[in-house]
Amino acid sequence: MLLRRSFLALALASVIAGPLAAAPASADDVVVFAAASLKNALDDVAASFKAETGKTVSINYAGSNVLAKQVEGGAPADIFFSADLAWMDYLQEKNLIRNDTRRTLLGNKLVLVAAKDSTATIDLAPGADLAALLGKDSKLAMANVDSVPAGKYGKAALAKLGLWDSVSAQVVQADNVRAALAFVARGEAPLGIVYQTDANAEPGVKVIAAFPADSHEPIVYPVALTASSKNPDAKAFFDYLASDKAKPAYEKQGFVFSPPSS
Repeated sequence: MLLRRSFLALALASVIAGPLAAAPASADDVVVFAAASLKNALDDVAASFKAETGKTVSINYAGSNVLAKQVEGGAPADIFFSADLAWMDYLQEKNLIRNDTRRTLLGNKLVLVAAKDSTATIDLAPGADLAALLGKDSKLAMANVDSVPAGKYGKAALAKLGLWDSVSAQVVQADNVRAALAFVARGEAPLGIVYQTDANAEPGVKVIAAFPADSHEPIVYPVALTASSKNPDAKAFFDYLASDKAKPAYEKQGFVFSPPSS
Protein backbone atom coordinates (compact mmCIF):
# COMPACT_ATOMS: atom_id res chain seq x y z
CA MET A 1 0.00 0.00 0.00
CA LEU A 2 2.86 2.39 0.82
CA LEU A 3 4.45 1.70 -2.57
CA ARG A 4 1.12 2.36 -4.32
CA ARG A 5 0.71 5.69 -2.51
CA SER A 6 4.27 6.82 -3.14
CA PHE A 7 4.18 5.89 -6.83
CA LEU A 8 0.96 7.79 -7.40
CA ALA A 9 2.18 10.87 -5.53
CA LEU A 10 5.29 10.92 -7.70
CA ALA A 11 3.24 10.53 -10.88
CA LEU A 12 0.96 13.38 -9.91
CA ALA A 13 3.86 15.66 -9.08
CA SER A 14 5.65 14.90 -12.33
CA VAL A 15 2.86 15.74 -14.78
CA ILE A 16 0.26 17.90 -13.06
CA ALA A 17 0.60 21.56 -12.22
CA GLY A 18 -1.57 24.60 -11.60
CA PRO A 19 -5.31 24.10 -12.11
CA LEU A 20 -4.96 20.36 -12.71
CA ALA A 21 -3.20 19.67 -9.40
CA ALA A 22 -4.72 16.84 -7.38
CA ALA A 23 -4.45 15.84 -3.75
CA PRO A 24 -2.32 12.77 -2.97
CA ALA A 25 -4.30 9.55 -3.03
CA SER A 26 -4.83 7.41 0.02
CA ALA A 27 -4.24 3.68 -0.20
CA ASP A 28 -8.00 2.98 -0.34
CA ASP A 29 -8.88 5.46 -3.09
CA VAL A 30 -10.04 4.37 -6.50
CA VAL A 31 -7.33 5.82 -8.77
CA VAL A 32 -8.32 7.10 -12.20
CA PHE A 33 -5.88 8.24 -14.88
CA ALA A 34 -7.92 10.55 -17.10
CA ALA A 35 -7.38 12.88 -20.05
CA ALA A 36 -7.00 16.52 -18.99
CA SER A 37 -10.11 17.54 -20.94
CA LEU A 38 -12.23 15.41 -18.62
CA LYS A 39 -11.35 17.33 -15.46
CA ASN A 40 -14.50 19.34 -14.77
CA ALA A 41 -16.87 16.52 -15.64
CA LEU A 42 -15.01 13.80 -13.72
CA ASP A 43 -14.51 15.99 -10.67
CA ASP A 44 -18.30 16.30 -10.54
CA VAL A 45 -18.83 12.57 -11.12
CA ALA A 46 -16.34 11.65 -8.40
CA ALA A 47 -17.99 14.06 -5.95
CA SER A 48 -21.40 12.55 -6.71
CA PHE A 49 -20.05 9.04 -6.27
CA LYS A 50 -18.52 9.95 -2.90
CA ALA A 51 -21.74 11.56 -1.71
CA GLU A 52 -23.66 8.43 -2.60
CA THR A 53 -21.21 5.74 -1.45
CA GLY A 54 -18.71 7.42 0.88
CA LYS A 55 -15.89 6.13 -1.35
CA THR A 56 -13.15 8.52 -2.49
CA VAL A 57 -11.81 8.70 -6.03
CA SER A 58 -8.41 10.21 -6.79
CA ILE A 59 -7.98 11.41 -10.38
CA ASN A 60 -4.67 12.05 -12.12
CA TYR A 61 -5.23 14.38 -15.10
CA ALA A 62 -2.73 14.78 -17.94
CA GLY A 63 -2.33 14.09 -21.63
CA SER A 64 -3.51 10.60 -22.54
CA ASN A 65 -0.04 9.81 -23.87
CA VAL A 66 1.62 10.66 -20.54
CA LEU A 67 -0.90 8.63 -18.58
CA ALA A 68 -0.64 5.58 -20.84
CA LYS A 69 3.13 5.60 -20.45
CA GLN A 70 2.75 5.84 -16.68
CA VAL A 71 0.43 2.85 -16.65
CA GLU A 72 2.96 0.99 -18.78
CA GLY A 73 5.64 1.94 -16.27
CA GLY A 74 3.70 0.41 -13.39
CA ALA A 75 1.80 3.37 -11.98
CA PRO A 76 -1.04 2.08 -9.78
CA ALA A 77 -4.09 3.17 -11.77
CA ASP A 78 -7.41 1.35 -11.46
CA ILE A 79 -9.09 3.01 -14.46
CA PHE A 80 -7.70 4.57 -17.65
CA PHE A 81 -9.92 7.13 -19.42
CA SER A 82 -8.37 8.25 -22.71
CA ALA A 83 -9.20 11.08 -25.11
CA ASP A 84 -8.59 8.89 -28.14
CA LEU A 85 -8.60 5.28 -29.25
CA ALA A 86 -4.89 5.13 -30.03
CA TRP A 87 -3.61 5.27 -26.45
CA MET A 88 -6.22 2.80 -25.25
CA ASP A 89 -5.18 0.51 -28.12
CA TYR A 90 -1.57 0.96 -26.99
CA LEU A 91 -2.33 -0.37 -23.51
CA GLN A 92 -4.59 -3.11 -24.84
CA GLU A 93 -1.83 -4.39 -27.11
CA LYS A 94 0.43 -4.63 -24.07
CA ASN A 95 -2.26 -6.47 -22.05
CA LEU A 96 -2.39 -3.64 -19.51
CA ILE A 97 -6.17 -3.19 -19.52
CA ARG A 98 -9.04 -5.61 -18.99
CA ASN A 99 -10.26 -5.89 -22.56
CA ASP A 100 -13.70 -7.09 -21.53
CA THR A 101 -14.36 -3.81 -19.71
CA ARG A 102 -13.31 -1.47 -22.50
CA ARG A 103 -16.07 0.83 -23.73
CA THR A 104 -16.31 4.10 -25.64
CA LEU A 105 -18.26 6.49 -23.47
CA LEU A 106 -18.06 10.09 -24.68
CA GLY A 107 -17.77 12.26 -27.77
CA ASN A 108 -16.44 15.79 -28.25
CA LYS A 109 -15.86 18.53 -30.84
CA LEU A 110 -12.77 20.46 -31.91
CA VAL A 111 -12.90 24.27 -31.89
CA LEU A 112 -10.79 27.37 -32.39
CA VAL A 113 -10.83 29.72 -29.39
CA ALA A 114 -9.74 33.29 -28.73
CA ALA A 115 -9.78 35.54 -25.68
CA LYS A 116 -13.28 36.41 -24.50
CA ASP A 117 -12.96 40.03 -25.69
CA SER A 118 -11.53 39.12 -29.13
CA THR A 119 -13.29 40.32 -32.28
CA ALA A 120 -11.64 37.67 -34.47
CA THR A 121 -13.87 35.68 -36.82
CA ILE A 122 -13.18 32.97 -39.41
CA ASP A 123 -14.97 30.23 -41.32
CA LEU A 124 -12.84 27.10 -40.99
CA ALA A 125 -13.25 25.89 -44.55
CA PRO A 126 -10.61 24.70 -47.02
CA GLY A 127 -8.35 27.60 -47.93
CA ALA A 128 -9.37 29.83 -45.01
CA ASP A 129 -6.71 32.44 -44.20
CA LEU A 130 -5.94 31.39 -40.63
CA ALA A 131 -2.41 32.75 -40.95
CA ALA A 132 -3.72 36.25 -41.61
CA LEU A 133 -6.09 36.04 -38.66
CA LEU A 134 -3.27 34.84 -36.44
CA GLY A 135 -0.85 37.56 -37.47
CA LYS A 136 2.84 37.32 -38.32
CA ASP A 137 4.33 37.31 -34.83
CA SER A 138 1.55 35.59 -32.86
CA LYS A 139 1.26 32.02 -31.62
CA LEU A 140 -1.35 29.33 -32.10
CA ALA A 141 -1.70 27.29 -28.91
CA MET A 142 -2.18 23.53 -29.32
CA ALA A 143 -1.54 20.39 -27.33
CA ASN A 144 1.48 18.43 -28.54
CA VAL A 145 0.67 17.55 -32.14
CA ASP A 146 2.62 14.28 -32.18
CA SER A 147 1.34 12.60 -29.02
CA VAL A 148 -1.56 14.35 -27.26
CA PRO A 149 -4.97 13.50 -28.76
CA ALA A 150 -6.20 17.11 -28.98
CA GLY A 151 -3.00 18.11 -30.74
CA LYS A 152 -3.16 15.20 -33.15
CA TYR A 153 -6.79 15.94 -34.00
CA GLY A 154 -5.92 19.61 -34.44
CA LYS A 155 -2.99 19.00 -36.78
CA ALA A 156 -5.04 16.52 -38.81
CA ALA A 157 -7.87 19.06 -39.16
CA LEU A 158 -5.55 21.87 -40.21
CA ALA A 159 -3.85 19.59 -42.74
CA LYS A 160 -7.19 18.43 -44.18
CA LEU A 161 -8.26 22.05 -44.63
CA GLY A 162 -4.93 22.97 -46.23
CA LEU A 163 -3.96 25.31 -43.39
CA TRP A 164 -1.19 23.46 -41.55
CA ASP A 165 1.76 24.60 -43.66
CA SER A 166 0.81 28.26 -43.30
CA VAL A 167 0.67 28.25 -39.48
CA SER A 168 2.88 25.35 -38.33
CA ALA A 169 5.86 27.60 -37.61
CA GLN A 170 3.75 29.62 -35.18
CA VAL A 171 2.33 26.72 -33.20
CA VAL A 172 3.25 26.65 -29.52
CA GLN A 173 2.76 23.14 -28.15
CA ALA A 174 1.58 22.33 -24.63
CA ASP A 175 1.75 19.13 -22.60
CA ASN A 176 -2.04 18.77 -22.60
CA VAL A 177 -5.12 20.49 -23.94
CA ARG A 178 -5.88 22.38 -20.73
CA ALA A 179 -2.40 23.90 -20.82
CA ALA A 180 -3.04 25.04 -24.41
CA LEU A 181 -6.35 26.52 -23.25
CA ALA A 182 -4.53 28.41 -20.48
CA PHE A 183 -2.19 30.06 -23.00
CA VAL A 184 -5.21 31.70 -24.64
CA ALA A 185 -7.03 32.51 -21.40
CA ARG A 186 -3.91 34.27 -20.07
CA GLY A 187 -3.40 36.22 -23.27
CA GLU A 188 -0.14 34.46 -24.15
CA ALA A 189 -1.56 33.28 -27.49
CA PRO A 190 -4.38 34.96 -29.40
CA LEU A 191 -5.78 31.69 -30.74
CA GLY A 192 -5.86 28.07 -29.63
CA ILE A 193 -7.25 24.72 -30.72
CA VAL A 194 -9.05 22.84 -27.96
CA TYR A 195 -12.15 20.75 -27.40
CA GLN A 196 -15.59 22.31 -27.14
CA THR A 197 -15.78 21.12 -23.54
CA ASP A 198 -12.54 22.93 -22.64
CA ALA A 199 -13.91 26.16 -24.06
CA ASN A 200 -17.10 25.66 -22.06
CA ALA A 201 -15.07 25.28 -18.87
CA GLU A 202 -12.98 28.45 -19.30
CA PRO A 203 -14.77 31.83 -19.01
CA GLY A 204 -11.67 33.61 -20.28
CA VAL A 205 -12.11 32.33 -23.83
CA LYS A 206 -14.78 32.07 -26.49
CA VAL A 207 -15.27 29.82 -29.49
CA ILE A 208 -14.80 31.68 -32.78
CA ALA A 209 -15.14 28.67 -35.08
CA ALA A 210 -15.73 24.92 -35.03
CA PHE A 211 -13.75 22.51 -37.17
CA PRO A 212 -15.80 20.47 -39.63
CA ALA A 213 -16.49 17.01 -38.26
CA ASP A 214 -15.03 15.41 -41.39
CA SER A 215 -11.69 17.22 -41.02
CA HIS A 216 -10.46 14.78 -38.39
CA GLU A 217 -11.18 11.37 -36.91
CA PRO A 218 -14.18 11.23 -34.55
CA ILE A 219 -13.23 12.48 -31.08
CA VAL A 220 -14.18 9.71 -28.69
CA TYR A 221 -13.21 8.75 -25.14
CA PRO A 222 -12.69 5.07 -24.32
CA VAL A 223 -12.42 3.89 -20.71
CA ALA A 224 -11.32 0.58 -19.18
CA LEU A 225 -10.24 -1.04 -15.96
CA THR A 226 -6.52 -1.68 -15.83
CA ALA A 227 -5.23 -5.23 -15.68
CA SER A 228 -3.36 -4.51 -12.45
CA SER A 229 -6.28 -3.03 -10.49
CA LYS A 230 -7.02 -4.77 -7.22
CA ASN A 231 -9.17 -2.11 -5.59
CA PRO A 232 -12.55 -3.69 -4.69
CA ASP A 233 -14.33 -0.38 -5.31
CA ALA A 234 -12.90 0.19 -8.80
CA LYS A 235 -15.59 -1.74 -10.64
CA ALA A 236 -18.34 0.17 -8.81
CA PHE A 237 -16.92 3.53 -9.89
CA PHE A 238 -16.24 2.21 -13.39
CA ASP A 239 -19.91 1.27 -13.71
CA TYR A 240 -20.91 4.62 -12.21
CA LEU A 241 -18.99 6.42 -14.97
CA ALA A 242 -21.30 4.85 -17.55
CA SER A 243 -24.51 5.32 -15.59
CA ASP A 244 -27.32 7.82 -15.95
CA LYS A 245 -26.17 9.30 -12.63
CA ALA A 246 -23.00 10.52 -14.32
CA LYS A 247 -24.76 11.79 -17.45
CA PRO A 248 -25.58 15.31 -16.16
CA ALA A 249 -21.93 15.99 -15.33
CA TYR A 250 -20.85 15.09 -18.85
CA GLU A 251 -23.60 16.98 -20.60
CA LYS A 252 -23.06 20.06 -18.41
CA GLN A 253 -19.58 20.35 -19.96
CA GLY A 254 -20.78 19.65 -23.49
CA PHE A 255 -19.76 16.02 -23.95
CA VAL A 256 -21.92 13.67 -25.96
CA PHE A 257 -22.70 10.77 -23.63
CA SER A 258 -22.97 7.33 -25.24
CA PRO A 259 -23.71 4.77 -22.54
CA PRO A 260 -23.02 1.14 -23.43
CA SER A 261 -25.90 -0.98 -24.66
CA SER A 262 -27.35 -3.26 -22.03
